[in-house]
Amino acid sequence: MAQQPQLHFPILIFTSIFVISFSSFIRPPHPFDPLTESEFKLIRNVIKKKYPVGPTHRFTFQYVGLNEPDKSGVLSWHLSLHHNVTPPPRQAFVIARENRKTREIVVDFSSRAIVSDIIRVGHGNPMLTIDEQEVATELVLKFKPFRQSIRRRGLEVSEVVVTSSTMGWFGEKDTDRLIKTIPFYLNGSVNTYLRPIEGMTIIVNLEKMKVTTFKDRFIGPLPKANGTEYRFSKLKPPFGPTLRNSIFLQPNGPGFKIDGHVASLVLLYKGHLSEMYVPYMDPSEDWYFITYLDCGEFGCGQSAVSLEPYTDCPAGAVFFDGTFAGQDGTPTNISKAMCIFEKIAGDIMWRHTEAEVPGLEITEVRPDVSLVARMVTTVGNYDYIVDYEFKPSGAIKMEVGLTGVLEVKPVEYVHTSEIKEDDIHGTIVADNTVGVNHDHFVTYRLDLDIDGTENSFVRTELVTKRTPKSVKTPRKSYWTTNRKTVKTEAEARVKLGLRAEELMVVNPNRLTKHGNEVGYRLFPGPVSSTLMAHDDYPQIRGAFTNYNVWITLYNKSEVWASGLYADRSQGDDTLAVWSQRNREIEKKDIVMWYTVGFHHVPCQEDFPTMPTLSSGFELRPANFFEQNPVLKTKPIKLSSAPKCTPKNEY
Repeated sequence: MAQQPQLHFPILIFTSIFVISFSSFIRPPHPFDPLTESEFKLIRNVIKKKYPVGPTHRFTFQYVGLNEPDKSGVLSWHLSLHHNVTPPPRQAFVIARENRKTREIVVDFSSRAIVSDIIRVGHGNPMLTIDEQEVATELVLKFKPFRQSIRRRGLEVSEVVVTSSTMGWFGEKDTDRLIKTIPFYLNGSVNTYLRPIEGMTIIVNLEKMKVTTFKDRFIGPLPKANGTEYRFSKLKPPFGPTLRNSIFLQPNGPGFKIDGHVASLVLLYKGHLSEMYVPYMDPSEDWYFITYLDCGEFGCGQSAVSLEPYTDCPAGAVFFDGTFAGQDGTPTNISKAMCIFEKIAGDIMWRHTEAEVPGLEITEVRPDVSLVARMVTTVGNYDYIVDYEFKPSGAIKMEVGLTGVLEVKPVEYVHTSEIKEDDIHGTIVADNTVGVNHDHFVTYRLDLDIDGTENSFVRTELVTKRTPKSVKTPRKSYWTTNRKTVKTEAEARVKLGLRAEELMVVNPNRLTKHGNEVGYRLFPGPVSSTLMAHDDYPQIRGAFTNYNVWITLYNKSEVWASGLYADRSQGDDTLAVWSQRNREIEKKDIVMWYTVGFHHVPCQEDFPTMPTLSSGFELRPANFFEQNPVLKTKPIKLSSAPKCTPKNEY
């Protein structure tokens, strides 16, 4: 099952799963191949026959994606590629709203028929569609009391932009499909999020499509438009340093070939971004509810944006379009939604200089070249750069970059000396403008199959030992390793940074010639953990961030860390709840969950746009190979190299 809006790529699917092939042979279609435009149309036609839309019958497509086939069937098919084994049934999974009910529908492509259709019962609502958000914000702009409030503030309605915000959940029993809307004022700026009109509570009922709550407390002032411009064509000198053009030339073409969607299944059966949790740290009436679950509520796939050649992706990149279903089921195309390119950043793959051999000085160096799959998803004010980097050494690096625009609130202050409150919940970044403190927690789901599905999770603690008296040297201490194979899900919850330890997933049934279990090691990036109280309502929903690393038993339905229905959910179907089942995980098919965390205290350099801040993690082979797998990488030979003289020009 799938929950966030899954982008479908005719060459490679990336937001939900990344699958890359380096082979040159033509292979049969893979069970994970994303839905095609014609398949989207077939799904729509099949469902519309059963649920025709009319004046008294409302039916909307909230999500359309591939219905993931059983893993055993996929693996059997994969192992029998050359034996003409029939692939698993190809089906689509649809979440729809029909007259205030949520339906889960499965459409089979071979029979062109609905094979499952159930009414979903439980907490939480489907992801919001772009269409219904646009209709809701248009309703607000036409709402008479809203227009009157704007005029009473001395503002022009024509310069107002309204955006949608989810409600969250704060203990309510009734969780209808409601959204809050937030107005902003342009009037000299296109940097929408830097000029909020605060003091209004505006709630729209998405089922009735009407404004059901409106309050205006007339809070001000409005942040100024000065200094919010970011378009280069509109900026005035003096400018910053000139960035010299540079293009990496590949006379023989790129070092990769695109062949379908699927990489080798030796390491990862499936790996993807699962959720992005963004709670803001202002408990006031205008801000307390801003605790976004970006993927589950708004959709990281349908929020993908077109990439710019040579800037978002370097020369030589290959671009792919993406497709998702609109609210009426019609396929919607996003051009250049992702790219694949070779990254040559001047890094060194390995090197050694040997000067101890008499009469010889040996230097061997190999430059590092990696393959990157990239997409950018813009959810409201933030742009997220999502990279999957594949290294020749067998390592996989996953990184997310945060950029875009701060979410700010208006204040009467222009200087810190004027502050009267105990806590303004952020930083003054411009006149009358506070950038509000917040977190970003980006959770990945990694279905690791290390040379097979029977894997184990190993925690190796580094412990300090006193040198025994029997050792006749002046050393007083050393550290050694204490290796523990984890038995249950509860033992596999990890808060990084509390002790020195290494984390590995191994296959105990596969040994190297020296007897080591083959495996992959997790190399975490900088660690930021949640600081919110565990009984706070947003954190109940975001409890999957209570630990940095989780290991769970594989379950096809446990895919999205915040649950399948994140909007107004109550935290009863999240990764934290699944882990409480405390299933046995030794020599089992297991899944690793890793959360990249950021505590963001805004600063003036984040205004009016924010320089990219990146973090991530790496999976590296550990006794997976018999020796250095890139030892015999051929050195690069340049017949001639252009000469250049650096210039210091600013």
